[in-house]
Amino acid sequence: MTDTRAVTEPGEELLPWRRRAPRNTEGFLSPAVRNALAAAALPADERVPFNNVRRRAATALVASKRTAPHALAVVAVDYSKIDAARKAAGLTALPFVARAVVDALRAFPLLNTSVDGDALVVHRAVRLGIAVDLDFQGLVVPVIHDSDGMRLRNLAAAIRDVSTRARAKRLGPDDLAGGTFTITNPGASGTWISVPILNAPQAGILSTDGVSKRVVADDLGRLRIAPVGNLCLSFDHRALDGAYAGAFLGRVREIVEHRDWASEL
Repeated sequence: MTDTRAVTEPGEELLPWRRRAPRNTEGFLSPAVRNALAAAALPADERVPFNNVRRRAATALVASKRTAPHALAVVAVDYSKIDAARKAAGLTALPFVARAVVDALRAFPLLNTSVDGDALVVHRAVRLGIAVDLDFQGLVVPVIHDSDGMRLRNLAAAIRDVSTRARAKRLGPDDLAGGTFTITNPGASGTWISVPILNAPQAGILSTDGVSKRVVADDLGRLRIAPVGNLCLSFDHRALDGAYAGAFLGRVREIVEHRDWASEL
């Protein structure tokens, strides 16, 4: 009868018809060789050059980070009043925030400035830059030159106009020059907190982040569900300090939460 035991007894010769299990040789390979073998099975990496928009933005952003000491301040804002007004008018929240920013900049002019060497240039007019995403191919920041002379509907129309022309590549040099303060809106993608990079030499840039339902309490401690989103301000610490930045954000929040927005529609 043929011996079918899998293991030879001590001292026994391995019979020729017995088959050894194949050895696991992977353990004998160095990590470098294993990694090289794994990489050889993958498609080759692709090198994608920056397009012109991203190349120009990259140069400006690196220069801004290198030059300006960035600092961040954040407040949570109740959008209840804006929501009621914007839905009736068919608008997004962005022009409402932009309108509040314009008014707040009049009270806090150090954020409507440009840094020039060891001095600040305080701009008397507010010219909002609105960051526009070009289908994930880069950002441009067209400028609404007469922002402080506009009420809500006109400001909303101007934001829509520059955004449409930016995506259609129909902006001229004047559309991209002269901004004094920038607003960027990553909240359209559902962000919670953003840290925007300054559009140098401007001293401030505001990020409007995503709005979601949260529990809030009034002054009497009563709880309710409200649409709440964060406003994130990056500022040049050479131009102003945290207390000033916080007071500016507090003023923006007060306008957003308490203004009679229906009166501007």
